[in-house]
Amino acid sequence: MDDQFKHYADRLVYEIDSWDLKVALEAGENITVVDARSTEAFQREHIPAAINIPHRTMSPETTKHIDKGGPVVTYCDGIGCNASTKGALNMLKLGFRVRELIGGLDWWKRDGHKTHASTVPDKSVTCGCR
Repeated sequence: MDDQFKHYADRLVYEIDSWDLKVALEAGENITVVDARSTEAFQREHIPAAINIPHRTMSPETTKHIDKGGPVVTYCDGIGCNASTKGALNMLKLGFRVRELIGGLDWWKRDGHKTHASTVPDKSVTCGCR
């Protein structure tokens, strides 16, 4: 029972859902939201508060402007993409406190939260984690 309790408690430390992220952002909490997908995917659509640092480009140089005092939340397209997990691991290696957005951009939108989207719709279904 102790192992199971630790498992679920740890998930709440390492993950965040779109509702909790939205509430934290609206409260002005010191959170940096990082879209870990490609630049092209970010330009198509992203969470309004997000900055784009593709997971493959995360380094001390590309993250130097991020406050290490607050948590970083990484996200990607959703459950079929693991850019948020790769991004979370990279950010952790760089010394940040990290949480991963459960369900990514897909669940953000399913929960009814607004996004910044390109005015030109993109009909492709390619994952932006590459």
